[in-house]
Amino acid sequence: MSSNATVSSDATVSSDATVSSDATVSSDATVSSDATVSSDATALAISADEVAALSKLDGLRAEMALLGRVVVAFSGGADSALVAWVATDVLGPELVSCVTAVSPSLAPEELADCEALARQWGLRWRTVSTDEIDDPQYAANGTDRCYHCKASLLLALAPLAEAEDAVVVLGVNLDDLDDHRPGQRAASERGARFPLVSAGLTKAEVRTVSRHLGLRTWDKPAAACLASRVPYGTPVTLGTLTTVSAAESALRSLGFRQLRVRHYGELARIELDGTDLADAVERRQDVVAAVRGAGYRYVTLDLEGFRSGNLNVAPGVAS
Repeated sequence: MSSNATVSSDATVSSDATVSSDATVSSDATVSSDATVSSDATALAISADEVAALSKLDGLRAEMALLGRVVVAFSGGADSALVAWVATDVLGPELVSCVTAVSPSLAPEELADCEALARQWGLRWRTVSTDEIDDPQYAANGTDRCYHCKASLLLALAPLAEAEDAVVVLGVNLDDLDDHRPGQRAASERGARFPLVSAGLTKAEVRTVSRHLGLRTWDKPAAACLASRVPYGTPVTLGTLTTVSAAESALRSLGFRQLRVRHYGELARIELDGTDLADAVERRQDVVAAVRGAGYRYVTLDLEGFRSGNLNVAPGVAS
């Protein structure tokens, strides 16, 4: 994998880009064809869970080989990043198009990181605009909001996949099947495939495999779309998404990594990793200034800390 991948002025990686040498699988992290870890990896005394996770990498590679040509919905998170990297490694960049959907629900930092990953890994990458916020069913923010969002994504990716005679693949892992994610139904109905599920990879195993492959996304905090910060029933507007995005960006500038700013009109409920709560209290003046600067009047800190998908609990769609 060479390191000469370039990004064109329209923020796409050229089609002859190859995966860079700093993203290759080291000899101490390979998995043999009979699903056993190499002697070098054994020497590192990796755990049984790690062995199990690495044994599924062959299955993921085999799934990519069967698909032949793919369009990866590339958000830059740990799941879609692993799908993009393995697909490119197995099939080559000429058969893999990695596409990032750009809309007001995507944080600017996430878009920038997608471009950075494309440069580093030599992905054939481009962006596509989606207009889910113009869909009244999405903007109404019912419990099926994600269905309409994913439908908009697949509508945007369909012509790209058709032009390349490719299959759309998403970074859905095995654990996601047990969560409230109506978007998965929208994707399945439109022919998208979930290679991580086919390989039997859980969220933890995605991170384990990514770490052994040397991918820097292995410990990247989960970053759901900005609309997930808005309680169901509260309309999703451009102004709301802009305010949430600005508040979270300001908190990241203070050094907080795992966070959510839940939106309640003039009030912001901040969720941070439990290990960051004491620091946030100690630096509360900076925290308050950062969030008020984004447009909120009241700034609160949730003492339960970060909980992914906790807004699903109130309407009873998750336990």
